[in-house]
Amino acid sequence: MAHTWKHDRALEHIKKKIKDVETVNIATYTRDVSLERIPSNKAYRLDGVHIYADILNLSDMLSVTQEEGETCHKRTLRFLNLHYRAVHRILKECDTIRVDFHNQRLHAVVAKPYNTAQDAEKKRIQHAVAISQLIVDVLAETGDDDEHIPNAKVRIGIDSGEALAVNNGRNGGREPLFLGDPANHAAKIAGAGKAQGIFLTNNARKALGLKEAEEPKTTPLTPEEIQSCQEQANLAVSKETIVKEWRKDLKDNPIGVFEFSRHTPPLRTMDIAALSPANSRRQEAISIYADIDGFTAYVSRHLKDSAEDVVRVFHVIRSELDRVLMTEFEGRRIRFIGDCVHGLICEGTAKTTDEEETVSNATLCSGGLRSSFELSLETLSVEGIDTDGLGLAIGFELGPMTVTRLGMQGDRIRCSVSRGVLGSEKEQTRCNGVETAIGQTAYDAATEAVQSLFGSTRKAADLDYNEVVEALSEKGDDAAKESKAAAFATAAPAIAKSANLVINPHTRAE
Repeated sequence: MAHTWKHDRALEHIKKKIKDVETVNIATYTRDVSLERIPSNKAYRLDGVHIYADILNLSDMLSVTQEEGETCHKRTLRFLNLHYRAVHRILKECDTIRVDFHNQRLHAVVAKPYNTAQDAEKKRIQHAVAISQLIVDVLAETGDDDEHIPNAKVRIGIDSGEALAVNNGRNGGREPLFLGDPANHAAKIAGAGKAQGIFLTNNARKALGLKEAEEPKTTPLTPEEIQSCQEQANLAVSKETIVKEWRKDLKDNPIGVFEFSRHTPPLRTMDIAALSPANSRRQEAISIYADIDGFTAYVSRHLKDSAEDVVRVFHVIRSELDRVLMTEFEGRRIRFIGDCVHGLICEGTAKTTDEEETVSNATLCSGGLRSSFELSLETLSVEGIDTDGLGLAIGFELGPMTVTRLGMQGDRIRCSVSRGVLGSEKEQTRCNGVETAIGQTAYDAATEAVQSLFGSTRKAADLDYNEVVEALSEKGDDAAKESKAAAFATAAPAIAKSANLVINPHTRAE
């Protein structure tokens, strides 16, 4: 099926979203505030400690077999589910805000004690360190030898400071999201290596009363420093209690067997809210990541004096990227991850995936995402909203993909994990704000036109929709030619079959 990106449709949607956030209310977080279902035009300033925990051996789980088959995926999903349940119990018992649990990466926030208390920031950091060590200790005991599920190896990053809490997600997938330095810096230090331990930024170390480190990302807290935080935090729950309750819950509410079936394309119609371990999806598809480059620095510049513009830019751009993925190219958004959108794209039938067409349409989609991003910046700027320094980094990869929901009954988290998912994220991270990268597996399955577009580096700059559709159709890519013909069919049927005309999606039909 032909998929197209249209300037007028994009502009109409962008203007509507700008109007939705015309008036933005920035409030201060207090003890009586709920961070669930924050309106799109509202945000809360929250001074807290951000914890990022990375499970280091997830990729090992995905690589235990040479072929990425069902057994590999079932073991990996059970691995995540076991550890999700344990961490869920820790955060609940320790009165900590769970922000996100995306595959191998947890983000949580310690907001108490509030700043009205003496030495509040120091106490929050001590609390965060104690919780982090509890996570490390518990996940060292929550494997399953009978199912060949190892214990989790964990690396944790911590930072402290003020961030903006906004709404993340749509409908049933709403949860809080934090914009600002502490969330980003905690994530970076957590993801900065493979050594296990608890790592604090120098900002957090200073607030805790520790000496600054020359290399914070390679300087874990010592056992003595961790023990001191544990004694001061005096958590109301122990490792033994958590593990005991976790085992009882598994006995009373067993995870069950993971069962996979295919979703008939397009993936847009997939009802993720109806999924469970026994009703999971698995098929060959494209995983695509689109990340707003430079957004953390943008937030830092505007957080104090124009936080309203941060909320406007964030919601307008993400909403438009979501529309392009799901409406224009009929993919499925899996989730928003901070200022990043993760989705899947698949072309084919109920039984098979047309890999070549899937890669071509993902390439066209990446062009549509970039065109909509650039149009969003242009339209926001016309409204007097600063967008300097922002870019879009896009990466995608092909492979067997899974989609399911994990965790506790009544509080399940959507999950899509595979080598291709990790690969697409890796491709995105090697891009700057004007680049798009394609993974090796997708490149190998692509048409010669797609391979020529990306070249031997599998990366190219400034690939908007017009650039992509023209380059691919000129070299005989069928999906691109269909998209080009479909664009003409709606605007000028008499010339729809002309293969020599150049489409400019930024030009309106008269």
